[in-house]
Amino acid sequence: MPVDLKMDWASHKAAKFACENWHYSKCLPIGKMVKVGVWESGKYIGCVIFSRGTARHLGTAYGQTQETCVELTRVALKAHKSPVSRILSISLKFLKKSNPKLQLVVSFAAKSENHHGGIYQATNWIYTGETAVDVDAVYKGRRVPSRTINQVAQDMKTTKADLELNGIISDVRFNSKHRYLMPLNAKLRGSLQLLSKPYPKRVGSVESDTPAIQAGEGGANPTSTLQLRQHNV
Repeated sequence: MPVDLKMDWASHKAAKFACENWHYSKCLPIGKMVKVGVWESGKYIGCVIFSRGTARHLGTAYGQTQETCVELTRVALKAHKSPVSRILSISLKFLKKSNPKLQLVVSFAAKSENHHGGIYQATNWIYTGETAVDVDAVYKGRRVPSRTINQVAQDMKTTKADLELNGIISDVRFNSKHRYLMPLNAKLRGSLQLLSKPYPKRVGSVESDTPAIQAGEGGANPTSTLQLRQHNV
């Protein structure tokens, strides 16, 4: 029996609820966001969020600017029947329609969460390999990247080792992430295809794959050049 899937703009409150309850980061990205809500049979089951991400030069290596490149920062869904690949494809249509200047979407799959990027593979994203190894840890109940840890150590005038020793941070991990690209036009896809590498093999459920928290605080404050249009319902 076909699933009654509906997608529309999500409010800040709805997106926050989804991230806190159905995403491993337990938080919203910081800064301006495009929030696409998902409903099945009239019930809210989560959202897909695009935002600035954490790297100011996210698209530079691909000839893009802060105005033309954005990051997929959250796929926060509860138990559902619709394929994540379908939900993601529809979300990209919402994004392109509301932000016609965008040329490229970048996303990352966290190896630390046993994610390999199955949802990106199912929707024909371009895989370009792993990021450099980074450090993250749990701070005040949430997993944060090295940039945040460094700032905390600086503010407290101590070292990262002492933060861990004193229990201020815990569960320190050294991780890399899988990087995926989604060009929003055929010309860019053709050029970026040259960077393509074989997809990594599956290590867990495709349906459980979600974007990683990025180095620097997943979704840092965007500069004024990227005017992500915000919609609420």
